Amino acid sequence: MKMKKIAAALLVAGASLAPMAANAASVGLELLLLVDVSGSVSGTEYALQKTGYVNAFNSAAVQNAIFGSQGGSIAVSYAEWSGAGQISRLVNWTKISTIGEANAFANAINLTNRAFANNTAIQSAMNDSKTWFGTETGGTDNGFESLRQVMDVSGDGARNEGLTGTQGRDAALAAGVDTINGIYIAGEGGLDAYYNNFVKGGAGGFVEAANTFEDFSAAIQRKLIREITHETPEPLSAALVGIGLFGLGLSRRRQKQVQA
Repeated sequence: MKMKKIAAALLVAGASLAPMAANAASVGLELLLLVDVSGSVSGTEYALQKTGYVNAFNSAAVQNAIFGSQGGSIAVSYAEWSGAGQISRLVNWTKISTIGEANAFANAINLTNRAFANNTAIQSAMNDSKTWFGTETGGTDNGFESLRQVMDVSGDGARNEGLTGTQGRDAALAAGVDTINGIYIAGEGGLDAYYNNFVKGGAGGFVEAANTFEDFSAAIQRKLIREITHETPEPLSAALVGIGLFGLGLSRRRQKQVQA
């Protein structure tokens, strides 16, 4: 377990940790929503998909899942992607620990405009966004420390541009992303196999399906509740603190091995 996660776990538990990065907020989960807006998603379908995220964060079910999760809060960011090199973070990292904050995040998504409408570079999207979790994944500080970093990838088609195979998924996991979960909208043949074999990854990764864009709202709500309430990491022992935790550098990175 990387030291930043140990720091976050102790803070979530109410412990004081002097070396914690200044101004970093401790949350149980950093969740990055990566939303497919490729050309196969019509204007009507795009509206249904975006409304699904808005409705989810406005819902009591998702809000209660957040409040009942480790630490009672999460940090979440919303991004849209399409072809190679086309990914845009439309709502920056936002802490949600109250009903008002959840509703404000939902409203921020609602106010966004579609970023792209081209090909489907899903592997490139995972690769290009892997450092957005901040120093935990080798990027610029995003203001949060967390126990888990999770990508939530949506789509209605398999990759047809950009990085191939599992290159993007594997790069994200190697950078330090803990889990990648997928949600696909059925229609194109073979999507279940593609998402399970090429998108899903990391600890406890899973795939959710929506039969149609009309079903997306219910499906994304189920998915968000499942990833927010994910079983928390193993308890930290008192001995771990006693062996000099406070003197260890919080920038030390966990070395991850990605299976071929």
